[in-house]
Amino acid sequence: MSSGDFCPRCGDPVPERADPLPGEPRERDAVLCDDCYFEDFDLVDAPDRIEVRVCSQCGAVHKGNRWVDVDAEDYTDVAIEQVTEALGVHLKAEDVRWGVEPEQIDENTIRMHCTFGGIVRDTYREETVTVPVYISRQTCDRCGRIAGGYYASIVQVRAEERTPTPEEEQRAVEIAESYVAEREATGDREAFISEITETDDGTDIKISTNQMGGGVAKRIVRELGGNVEEYPTLVTEDGDGNEVYRVTYAVRLPRFTPGDVVNPDDDEGPVLVRSVRGNLKGVRLTTGEPYEAAFEEGESPDARLLGTADEATETTVVTVEDEYAIQVLDPETYESKTVSRPSYVDSDADTVSVLKSRAGLHILPDSDERAE
Repeated sequence: MSSGDFCPRCGDPVPERADPLPGEPRERDAVLCDDCYFEDFDLVDAPDRIEVRVCSQCGAVHKGNRWVDVDAEDYTDVAIEQVTEALGVHLKAEDVRWGVEPEQIDENTIRMHCTFGGIVRDTYREETVTVPVYISRQTCDRCGRIAGGYYASIVQVRAEERTPTPEEEQRAVEIAESYVAEREATGDREAFISEITETDDGTDIKISTNQMGGGVAKRIVRELGGNVEEYPTLVTEDGDGNEVYRVTYAVRLPRFTPGDVVNPDDDEGPVLVRSVRGNLKGVRLTTGEPYEAAFEEGESPDARLLGTADEATETTVVTVEDEYAIQVLDPETYESKTVSRPSYVDSDADTVSVLKSRAGLHILPDSDERAE
């Protein structure tokens, strides 16, 4: 212990204190007595005012140099957090305890009453500071881009030699929305759909980034079949001189869809399409046997569209002639016609669903058997 000294400010004796450890600088105010020391002592260093920037559209909060999504109906917790981060407690204080009591003044102003206590020079000190917090309503970068119609990629949903069905277009939009929602859930604030437009040829989906546009296009093809091609267009250069491209992802769905009745060029009879993923698969309407297009033919084999399962009508079975033939009434002329009996037609069936086309009458499976 060093011998007692006198306070250079008031002349009172200064209690003996432990000498600093070797290499540790001596505190400048150590020569002051407690009364003089605490005259200039601030337990807490607090800002005069804090501004919390909040997006008026999505509710995100600006922290540091970026916008962050928060799950809050009011911003009291956010204000408490930012005030807590902004407050500084004296390094010499030990066993520090604190509390914050918010006071809502109006919709955009919260007054934070902060109480801190701690041990300094073996003396308990307590200090209360009040920090006003102002909620500043602004527009975040993401909402600004959405409002401005910004997009970096377009997914164009089209089909080969036809227009996509309403079901296909709806499912493509659902896939896009689901993909973007997944990215949003991970905290990706760059994920959004700018616009969905229906055209005479299909649906256009404008998406915020090229990466997500490509991801959406691949998911659509994976589920609905078809292929996708990319068409980049140079639109500008960024601040570093790098070229910035907008990419169009042209999704072309297969020529045929599940539920179509097609006549492959193999002289073995029509096929009810059940799947177009990878290559066309279905059931042969003459026999009931499974059909699968050759690998090299893919999703669009050389075939002629005869109609769809939705166009089928119910007709009466006149008689089952044998294992391979059945006699039914033509739903238009009501004449008896003998047609091939596929394996899925029971021998005691009274009615069947038939599709009439240029190739004749074709018996279709029951509706619950048509799915893949």
